[in-house]
Amino acid sequence: MDRTLADDLARLPELLDATRRAAAATLAGLDARPVVVPPVDSLPDPEPLPEHGTGTEAALAAFESRWAPRLSASAGPRYLGFVTGGATPAALAGDWLTATHDQNSNSALDGAGQDLERETVTWLRDLFGLSAAHTGTFVSGATMSNTTGLAIAREWLGERLGVSPAEDGAAALGPVRVLSGAPHSSIAKALSVLGLGRGSLVAVPTLPGREAVDPAALDRALADTPGPAVVVANAGTVNTVDFDDLPAIAALRERHDFWLHTDAAFGAFAALSPDHAHLTAGLDASDSLCVDLHKWLNVPYDSAVQFTRRQDLQARVFQNSAAYLGPLGDHPDLVHLTPENSHRLRALAAWFTLRAYGRTGHREIVERDIACAHALGAALERDPALRLLAPVRLNVVCFTLTERPTAERLTALRRAVEADVFLTPTVYAGTPALRAAFSNWRTTRADAHRVAETLSTAAKELT
Repeated sequence: MDRTLADDLARLPELLDATRRAAAATLAGLDARPVVVPPVDSLPDPEPLPEHGTGTEAALAAFESRWAPRLSASAGPRYLGFVTGGATPAALAGDWLTATHDQNSNSALDGAGQDLERETVTWLRDLFGLSAAHTGTFVSGATMSNTTGLAIAREWLGERLGVSPAEDGAAALGPVRVLSGAPHSSIAKALSVLGLGRGSLVAVPTLPGREAVDPAALDRALADTPGPAVVVANAGTVNTVDFDDLPAIAALRERHDFWLHTDAAFGAFAALSPDHAHLTAGLDASDSLCVDLHKWLNVPYDSAVQFTRRQDLQARVFQNSAAYLGPLGDHPDLVHLTPENSHRLRALAAWFTLRAYGRTGHREIVERDIACAHALGAALERDPALRLLAPVRLNVVCFTLTERPTAERLTALRRAVEADVFLTPTVYAGTPALRAAFSNWRTTRADAHRVAETLSTAAKELT
């Protein structure tokens, strides 16, 4: 064994304790450090690969000196961009143990990792009010979840047309239409990857002043679609957290033949709040469903879950035939259900946080974040320099400058406040805007008020 590696093995408990101290110091300083470190004009040249290593202790010191100060405080309470959660204490413990046990939990030939994931999926299914007709698998994020769901939809289209895209290729389907009101950008990306093409995505009119699809317009679009189609519904849009009327969409199956995929990346968590659960009514009617866990479940990146009613089609798409893998059977191994042959035990962090805090604990996080979003929205409504572009429906605040809301001025505002709060740019109804997305378990009303004051001060300085 390499001498340095052997030395590290002998000192492993000591090195892990040093890593624990570094992690604890980082987390303890989240509130005081800049949320985003301002960009610098030039970075030092990349260091060359060491010919001879100097061990974990030296590597930790180099990281703390060279890279840690440049990383954002994305685990902290005022990182409000991209709908980014943090990692609860239990999730962090679970993620550390994920690396410790280092499972490739894709095969029944090796340990109980698959069973742990299935138990966690069952808990999540219950959390979101889904029936036992849905099976689920862990994937890396919402983009992979949407891609997996649409891959199953592609196979369903083939079933309807008497072909198998998994065997014959996507061209066997002929022209495909995927209908949606305000789809996330990952939907077009998934269609490109799946060989259906970005051009297969058809925009359906939304309700006036909304991002929710107009069910009557969708009815007409389906009537104009030859053959079976795919409908992508939204349970929480990016800009305004708008929800499609899922029961109304599902009712259209009485007249039209379509697969219903619902993108509920973070909107599914509304099911935890009695005051907002009505928004997720009809979620169980989805044929496939995307939920992103490193958002509002507050587990570390990268983690999402994909649900479907047609695991048989899922296995037909992703089956991996090799002598060293288990057969498909009635309960296929996870290796047959996602694009990944290698599949870390992502479920463990989710298992830990659900086991540690239960439904009640995660409901409190969701409801507190919603309250914070409403507090910020109310403060911005009172501020003459800023204006809301849409009602605060759940946990996202979409706003702009009252005067001259150009992209350049919004960029200046965002950069002026980024040491104290991180926001992401967007365009809503043609107007450049900023988004504040509350999904971190650490965020409190005090953070919302601090963000409002910071924005108000910066906006006034721009006038």
